[in-house]
Amino acid sequence: MFEAVSEKDYWAVNDKLGIKPESNDGYPEGMIAHTGGPTDGGGWVVIEMWTSKAAQEAFMASRLGAALAAAGVHSPSQVIETNTVNDKFFG
Repeated sequence: MFEAVSEKDYWAVNDKLGIKPESNDGYPEGMIAHTGGPTDGGGWVVIEMWTSKAAQEAFMASRLGAALAAAGVHSPSQVIETNTVNDKFFG
């Protein structure tokens, strides 16, 4: 979870990452799913699924940290990791 982050901030970080929301361009290798949205307390939550913890850590180290800094957004205030037991995708 990110505190004091707006939708404008979210899109600024995505822009720095080169992510194109209308396509799959710019999304990191190993990412299976991504969603983000505002919280009631004025923050932003991001939920992602990855093929492996190593893929997620590589993205954080190689791209996300620099994009957050370039957009003036602090690192997440809370990160919760889990191993899911029931993944179902609806198209």
